[in-house]
Amino acid sequence: MAATPSVPRSTRNRTRTPTRSWWGWGYTDAHPDDAECAALGALIPGTLARPLPIPRIADLPIAPPAVTPPRSLAHLVTADPRARAAHAMGKAYRDVIRALRARPGRIPDLVAHPTGDREVADLLDWAGTHDVAVIPYGGGSSVVGGVEYRGDAHRAVLSLDLTSMDRVLEIDTASRSAHIQAGALGPVLEEQLRPHGLTLRHFPQSFEFSTLGGWLATRAGGHYATGRTHIDDFVQSLRVIRPAGAGTSWRLPASGAGPSPDRLFLGSEGALGVITEAWMRLQERPRHKASASVAFTDFHQALEAVRALAQSDLAPANCRLLDPGEALLSGASRDGSSVLVLGFESATGPVGDRLASALDLARAHGGRAETPPADCDPSAGTVDRASSVGPADRAPSAGSAVSAWRSAFLRMPYLRDGLARMGAVVETFETAATWDKIPALIDAVRTEVGAAALKITGHPATINCRLTHVYPDGAAPYFTVAVAGRPGAEVEVWDDIKAVAVEVLHRHRATITHHHAVGRDHRTGYDLQRPEPFALALRAAKEALDPHRILNPGVLLD
Repeated sequence: MAATPSVPRSTRNRTRTPTRSWWGWGYTDAHPDDAECAALGALIPGTLARPLPIPRIADLPIAPPAVTPPRSLAHLVTADPRARAAHAMGKAYRDVIRALRARPGRIPDLVAHPTGDREVADLLDWAGTHDVAVIPYGGGSSVVGGVEYRGDAHRAVLSLDLTSMDRVLEIDTASRSAHIQAGALGPVLEEQLRPHGLTLRHFPQSFEFSTLGGWLATRAGGHYATGRTHIDDFVQSLRVIRPAGAGTSWRLPASGAGPSPDRLFLGSEGALGVITEAWMRLQERPRHKASASVAFTDFHQALEAVRALAQSDLAPANCRLLDPGEALLSGASRDGSSVLVLGFESATGPVGDRLASALDLARAHGGRAETPPADCDPSAGTVDRASSVGPADRAPSAGSAVSAWRSAFLRMPYLRDGLARMGAVVETFETAATWDKIPALIDAVRTEVGAAALKITGHPATINCRLTHVYPDGAAPYFTVAVAGRPGAEVEVWDDIKAVAVEVLHRHRATITHHHAVGRDHRTGYDLQRPEPFALALRAAKEALDPHRILNPGVLLD
């Protein structure tokens, strides 16, 4: 039979549920302790002598709710202080430091957990007639201010948490696709697909803590560096609930029938409607994997090697270039080399020949190749949440650079939160540009953002770069900034540094975001990037679909 309806969720690995942190990334037991925070702070001159205390819910200014839901909806809604605090912000650096300083901003009055489309529609109807702003919420992993309310234009704020809508409703094996509710977190989704030998194959760094609906609403990018990696590539059909009514696009492999209705809502960040279900294209689970690391003495030669790989037909699943600072931070290199992390996978046949060809190409550009054991499946089982705060003292062996990078990749958000407790400003921003602009763009960011950070803080900054995704016509550089902040003014310091970064990106015609969405933090850059006629059309769509202007106010539009 081609279609399998209502796929049940497994109960595998549910003997212990770790506690999510309300103020920082991930799980509470994975955060660095005070001693580890102090050790991290010692790496950045000018940070605090001791870590800021873990914030308590009781220390937050949580006012009584300004509205009361009707009896018909009361069972879906909570005013619990912890739930409200946990839904007040995302997980950007400025969110973490605001929580640490007990300045979270506007805390939602209520949090709702609908279980189906009818309940979502009823909540929107009630909110529209009572001047209640509605913030759609998935896993809460936004790093651009996408799930918070800023301002006071509405009487009250409702956080609409969709994670109770987390079922794979149907699998069509003939078309290799699945009908999935938008509130499914990454592990929950893959757990339901695994018995069928299928995978969505979308693994962002936030995989554990983000949902299908969040990926769709933000046009998220996955872990894979080439080929189909943006969530857009996997969409067959969307169902969206709007104050103006519900709608479902046709499920099709492709269509030339005018502008795509799905494209209007992909990347709309909850401002035009609430995505509740989607038909998604699936893939067979890969069985053949191989990976390697390649060291380069010259970063610009490494860029040329990556461009050649992106323009070949080899299609590596992973093709991440780490500059010397990023390689040192991850433990992939100790000698000042840049490191290229390569990985190949296939569901149908061995990938060793493709890896060998990629290594030959990298060597032709000055690379030194080292081949570790076969790669692992990023969707399988639990994620390593070891408490180590830094790389091992010994130099990486030939077989350890890839695994060192992978561990650091998953661990990095926790280390950022530990550094935030030490008063450091540690944040990232990512972009994309065509290959002709990439070298000058990276050099300009390092020089100009570094100089701005020194001027703003009085301390030298570390500016690291890695390429996360590569295309035949360009690449996506991802920058990390680390510098000591001014105690009590860390948010202002980052905002001033970020303003310089936005100007550099705009001058080099690089996008304000490659895969982190616009939210509220990237609005300045987004307004500069989009053509004004498109902005007019977007405002008209907002007026038609959300006449009460209650959906995620301030995202994409004023």
